[in-house]
Amino acid sequence: MNPPSSSSFGNTGNQVLYSRRNFWTGILFGIGLMAFIDEVVFHQLLQWHHFYDLSTTSIGIFSDGLLNSFAWFAAIFSLFLVADLRRRNAFWPKRWIGAVFLGAGMFQLFDGLINHKVLNLHQIRYGVDLLPYDLAWNIGAVILILIGLFILSQTRKQKKAGNSHA
Repeated sequence: MNPPSSSSFGNTGNQVLYSRRNFWTGILFGIGLMAFIDEVVFHQLLQWHHFYDLSTTSIGIFSDGLLNSFAWFAAIFSLFLVADLRRRNAFWPKRWIGAVFLGAGMFQLFDGLINHKVLNLHQIRYGVDLLPYDLAWNIGAVILILIGLFILSQTRKQKKAGNSHA
């Protein structure tokens, strides 16, 4: 696939110059997006668990509110940064989308391994055999990470070419 031209998304040189910002805003958006999906689907709609299940239901709901607030803050803040990249004619959609997948997968893997198993803050679901749920959650996370890394690897050549002209 050809790199974006200056008529499609902006100056390729600016994209390369701001490649880190494109990457980190994508990571932040991916984390916020996955935290929001987790909160809405598993905490609110299915009501399988709260972010913190080691106390009362009120504390669990409060912890869900904190997670939801974090998710919104991360997503909205990252979009303000994307707006700044667009203003600078430096938004690199492919790099950003790869980072979104990577950030979403990293959040999910962190949640599945650290929050569920190491810290034992909550489980995906209670009263069932956890193995299928844990496998689906963590394998899903690894798939998201691999998709992100694959997309990001496609931007590496363009970044190297841009740096060699600088």
